[in-house]
Amino acid sequence: MKKVILSSVLVLNMTSVFAQKFTWDKHEFEAVNTKAEIVNMDGVQVLKVERDLIAFPFDEKNLDASTDGPTYVKLTNVAMENGTIEVKMLSRIMENSPFPAARGFIGVAYRVDQENKNFDAIYLRPSNGRADDQLRRNHTVQYFSYPENTFSRLRKEANGLYETYADIGLNEWIDVRIEFQDEKAVLYINNQKSPSFIVTKMLGTSKTGSIALWVEIGTVGYFKDLKVTKK
Repeated sequence: MKKVILSSVLVLNMTSVFAQKFTWDKHEFEAVNTKAEIVNMDGVQVLKVERDLIAFPFDEKNLDASTDGPTYVKLTNVAMENGTIEVKMLSRIMENSPFPAARGFIGVAYRVDQENKNFDAIYLRPSNGRADDQLRRNHTVQYFSYPENTFSRLRKEANGLYETYADIGLNEWIDVRIEFQDEKAVLYINNQKSPSFIVTKMLGTSKTGSIALWVEIGTVGYFKDLKVTKK
């Protein structure tokens, strides 16, 4: 097993983080359709990520074409077919969000190809986790594969098979572990022994690739304690 550990320690000149490529804890990332910044939160240096609406415009009337895309910071020195990703993530809905239905979308993409044209991803909608509406709760966790299988297509064609409920909320650190092997992916939340979510058959066409920290429209996302284990 080969392990890459990325802790939340600031080791770069702050001006370099706004470039397309930046270094965090001696590991290089590429900002793809996002803005990234290293900030201090409760005495800890964490990675802050927001979608760049100039690089990747948003159209509320055409969600399929303008969501569930390559909006992430991607590791430039990792390529893996199977393995485990562990990370702590926290999301907030930005002030004056361009999307009134923003849910704090935050997650992880994997098997990201070099051109950012294909990948699998699992993300969270934390504001749904404790909503009074059960249907919203059922949409707290989401799998999708880019570019063909957006959340809306899977919701229509797979009858809830690729999303589920989890007890999570906004503005709190959520411990996420994703294990993926061949066609299967399993999500564990907050160190629970049993999986919160199982994807029996992933739909992506990329069989190997990088890892990325993903956010969507109207979200301010924070990440720390990233660990990637290649299998």
